[in-house]
Amino acid sequence: MPIKVLIADGHALARLGLLTLLSSAPGLRAVGEAADSDGARALAAAHSPDVILMDISLPHLGGIATTQHIVEAAPARPPRVIVTASEVSDEEIQSALRVGAAGILLKDTSPQKTIASISAVATGDMAFSPSVMERLINAYTYRATATETAGSTLAMLTMRETEVLRHVAKGRSNSAIARELKISEATVKTHLNRAMTKLGITSRAQAVALGYECGLVVPSQPHAVA
Repeated sequence: MPIKVLIADGHALARLGLLTLLSSAPGLRAVGEAADSDGARALAAAHSPDVILMDISLPHLGGIATTQHIVEAAPARPPRVIVTASEVSDEEIQSALRVGAAGILLKDTSPQKTIASISAVATGDMAFSPSVMERLINAYTYRATATETAGSTLAMLTMRETEVLRHVAKGRSNSAIARELKISEATVKTHLNRAMTKLGITSRAQAVALGYECGLVVPSQPHAVA
């Protein structure tokens, strides 16, 4: 089945460009286009898209607040949201991840990489423009000492749960983690779900942000889909 994509952008030309791009991409299907946050929320509820391309400056609520509303409205199977922006601040990057965004793409991203990013997030990965990923890593560069980490909320996790969370924070999919740890994908999901429940988080994006904040990840090379 094709990946269902909802376009949410306040600019008519941007919506037209994305609609044209999706219509030419095998395996992707546009299910609607919204010009503001009210329209985005209504279309998301009506069509249950797999992926939403969400303009950060979406009229009325803005893209980040709209993402939060949509993700919270579908806790069982929330859509994967890629926030798009001409430019984005460090604070906006952090906020987008905290509300459950699965990626952040700058609007100068090429059509080919945009399509690849949509496909990637639909299968559980995350997608960032290279410059966004570099800033994310710089913002969350390892800064917690072993003592601080041991005394943090991560102390409530088992060793395996912590290990799985660390891999998730590196942007790896469940299947990749399963291969790395030599366990089944179902076991990875179990450990991740337990860790997220203990930490009070509800999305993979929040797990990534928390992993960097708590020093689980010592970044080396930026990992970016786009």
